[in-house]
Amino acid sequence: MKTAADILVTLLCLGAGVFAWLRWLRVIQREHYLAGSTTRFAWRWWRSRWINVVLILAGIVGAAVAWWTPWIGIATAIAVGSGPVGLSVKGRTSPLNWTRRVTTLALLSAGVTVLVAGVGLLCGVGAAVSALAILLLPLTLDACCVIVAPFEERAAQGFVTQASERLHRVRPVVVGITGSYGKTSTKNHLATLLNGRFNTVASPRSYNNRAGLARAVNEQLSDNADVFIAEMGTYGPGEIRDLVGWCPPRIAVMTAIGPVHLERFGSLEVTLAAKSEITEAAETVVINDDDKRLKNAGAGFAQTKRLVRASAERSDADVAVLDEGEQWSIVIDGTMIGTVPSVAGVQRSNVACAIGVAVVLGLSHEEIVTHAAQIRPVENRLTVGTAASGVQVIDDTFNANPAGAKAALELLERTGSDGRRVVVTPGMIELGSEQFSANQEFAAHAAKVANDLIIVGRTNARALAEGAHQGTASVVSVGTRSDAVEWVRAHLKARDTVLYENDFPDHYP
Repeated sequence: MKTAADILVTLLCLGAGVFAWLRWLRVIQREHYLAGSTTRFAWRWWRSRWINVVLILAGIVGAAVAWWTPWIGIATAIAVGSGPVGLSVKGRTSPLNWTRRVTTLALLSAGVTVLVAGVGLLCGVGAAVSALAILLLPLTLDACCVIVAPFEERAAQGFVTQASERLHRVRPVVVGITGSYGKTSTKNHLATLLNGRFNTVASPRSYNNRAGLARAVNEQLSDNADVFIAEMGTYGPGEIRDLVGWCPPRIAVMTAIGPVHLERFGSLEVTLAAKSEITEAAETVVINDDDKRLKNAGAGFAQTKRLVRASAERSDADVAVLDEGEQWSIVIDGTMIGTVPSVAGVQRSNVACAIGVAVVLGLSHEEIVTHAAQIRPVENRLTVGTAASGVQVIDDTFNANPAGAKAALELLERTGSDGRRVVVTPGMIELGSEQFSANQEFAAHAAKVANDLIIVGRTNARALAEGAHQGTASVVSVGTRSDAVEWVRAHLKARDTVLYENDFPDHYP
């Protein structure tokens, strides 16, 4: 009878484990296969609401008691199969994409789990072992990521070698752009400035790691390309050094240093050091001189490189884009070369960095002013539009840093003065030890600018709610962004304004 119970409960646990397996595979894919991510997110999800706490406790108790009473292992199967509540199998914003890499992880982790359950069954404790195995699926997936990583690196090396050879053959001027934020905007602004003067290829959005840049070079770099603009991202020291090893920029741009991904870097000093790797192969370094850390680092860069200081505040910088109300003044080496209409939602420091590169590449003052007038906001980054209902919509869903959030609230305050003002946000993530205080400060500011603050999800709900108490805005909490959109449609009318500040995928609680 014990054997029959073991077999049945083992099969139930493995069946329930399929649902958990699909959930956690989706998480690890969204977290770029970083070992430890699945376990970290499992910890967050199982603590996210009372029902999940009950489920995980039931699952742990079930696995423990199943060593003596196999049937109790069913409790673990139910808990793991149905939870954590809120993390769906299919995914609302980030469905599982069955790539070769995730398929490899899936087969390896499934094989390990089934093997462990089978050994337990042979030993007469199948129920307990299989219950424990499905509870530990996040840990198993993280371990499998470590095992698979060297093979993935080896598989990707062929594409990197091909990209390196293509760069060597075409010989474009490589402009590398990095920073905690502002990378994509600066890249797009630079492409606009160079349009018509050079045959320019820019890496597509989000193609800023080893595999993405190699793919961009192999698939998009034409034989007659003059300039290749490479956005370079990193989650830790050494990654950008690897990129510049085969894609060396002649001109390096550093846009800002801030607490984005601080959870992974650990400190802003480590962030600065990791980002500074982009300068190692460069002849010229363009920095946002308004950023205190970059300003201080600039003295070191200037010893061995040509340094171009770009600013949105100081006319004595090498390049400055200054706010003059309805227009911006462009200043190069202390001389104003012209003005262009100001563009809502565009950060002048990013434009200044792009102009700094244009100067190095030899664009005339007339070309710079003419092309700067064509600069527009990047999609989903402080873009302003009007819905069919007449409600003004500020879309800043791709920004997730304190400086960008502050700029978004300032834009809301300037453009949304005629009617009701609403901020919809899940807050900011991956800010490490600063995350709670940063969200609290943002909410305090939002509650003074807006009439209503709509808090999305649970990740930053407490910090946002506490911060909002410092202002006068009403606070509404909703489960998903779709719920927030429904609230906006039901409550706002023509001449009202809504700011959608940040959005993150549904593998976050």
